[in-house]
Amino acid sequence: MVPADQGGGVMRTDLLTPTAEAITGLDDALAAVDAFDEVLVAGLLRPGPAQAAGLTRLAGAVAGTPLAGRAAEAAERAASGVADEGHFLVLAAARSAVLGAVHDALTDRLAEATGRPRPGVPDAPAPDAGDAPAANLLAAARSWLGDLARTGWQGLDHEVVSGAAPVVSAMLADPALRRLAVLLDGFAAELAACCPGATTDAFPVRRWADLWSRALLLTAPGALAPSPVGTAGGRLLPLGVDLQEHATAVQAQVHAVLEPADGGTPRLVRASVSAPKPDTVVGAGLWQLLRPHMSLLAAAGEGRSMELTDMPVTAEGDLLWDDAHASAGGPADPFATARVVLSTAEDTVTAPLDRHPSRIAVPVFLDGYTARTAGTDGDGEEGAGGLALLLAGQELAVDTDRIPAAGPLTPEAVAKSAACIGLLRWDDDTFVLQPLAVETTARKKTTALHAGAWAGGTADKAGAKAEKAATDAVAVLRERAGRLLRK
Repeated sequence: MVPADQGGGVMRTDLLTPTAEAITGLDDALAAVDAFDEVLVAGLLRPGPAQAAGLTRLAGAVAGTPLAGRAAEAAERAASGVADEGHFLVLAAARSAVLGAVHDALTDRLAEATGRPRPGVPDAPAPDAGDAPAANLLAAARSWLGDLARTGWQGLDHEVVSGAAPVVSAMLADPALRRLAVLLDGFAAELAACCPGATTDAFPVRRWADLWSRALLLTAPGALAPSPVGTAGGRLLPLGVDLQEHATAVQAQVHAVLEPADGGTPRLVRASVSAPKPDTVVGAGLWQLLRPHMSLLAAAGEGRSMELTDMPVTAEGDLLWDDAHASAGGPADPFATARVVLSTAEDTVTAPLDRHPSRIAVPVFLDGYTARTAGTDGDGEEGAGGLALLLAGQELAVDTDRIPAAGPLTPEAVAKSAACIGLLRWDDDTFVLQPLAVETTARKKTTALHAGAWAGGTADKAGAKAEKAATDAVAVLRERAGRLLRK
């Protein structure tokens, strides 16, 4: 929401609330996915009527698509307990196709709400089996994922889960396979934490099914081929940093607006950097793992722009960051960027394989709201919900769990804020806002707090203390690793 006198428009928050008009077919599509996901809970070693029904429902959801025949055959074979890895791959593709349709419907609704221009969808590159790296390792990964489908989450044990270890170790040595290796490693770690499955009360059903199907699709010929890459130049204006942490890996994604050097339409872009991590490095220490690999983090943390020259960029707006193509620019206040440029910036598009509701992250600027506990009435009586922003009589839920501990931004600061830069996401079957930065007023002075404020280093007392603790932990780990190597 940007005031009209600043060149912006009003965001249609009424389209994003649970009371908004339902998206046609959305509930049926999600129900088909949920039915298949329950199949993976019990497993397909000895499928029963319930598993057969879930498989049939998924196949029915893609009955009008080119996948129809293969999905029906795969569902029939799986229901008979004789499915092979190829059939599991087809089922994963069918599930992903249904969620891709959900993704498209949700992004259409978001485009209507924000009113920003959208580019055309790029053509998907044709898969080239000849480009598949290390086909034997991909086949080994498919075999392990097939074993998981047969045992199901309830049949998990350490012997089954440990089957991923040699595959991951071999993949990590090949940069072309590292993306899949990190996914398998993290997935296996989550599975191991719940072993044995027979004694686990509840499973993260949709998440594990997402990871399973995603990993299977990445083993298909051509799936790991790099996206077509062009180049971009101009002034890069950071909006905020989204920090994503797992026990074995961490990623920082900088969302920004690129003003092209040729004076064309500004466009939304992203730049990401990832690193493996030990589970003892948390909080502000995460920046130490990421900072050396991308100068943009320092610029985002310090509120500066960057000048890009021939920076590699995909059709989806992902900058393949290379410091050789970037130089430091002048001061750039993210809130000024959000107020002046964001509403006219062209949205990103999503690669076909990445079409999934969890991948939705649309930058927005909100102003003129009231923060309160979701579900409270007009008199401020406490409700059972979490934090929400009230805009034009509509409540937009705030996902405070996504606010990282590696920065000064807190849920309390969001609750006292007057303006917010954030990402609109789809979580738990509803739209939510992930704050990246807020403006608050203290002693008649406006102060901005950013989730990525410590990305490039900090003099803030809390941040400096956390950095020192992390430095000590990393130093100990490096010393121990050096001792092991010497032995």
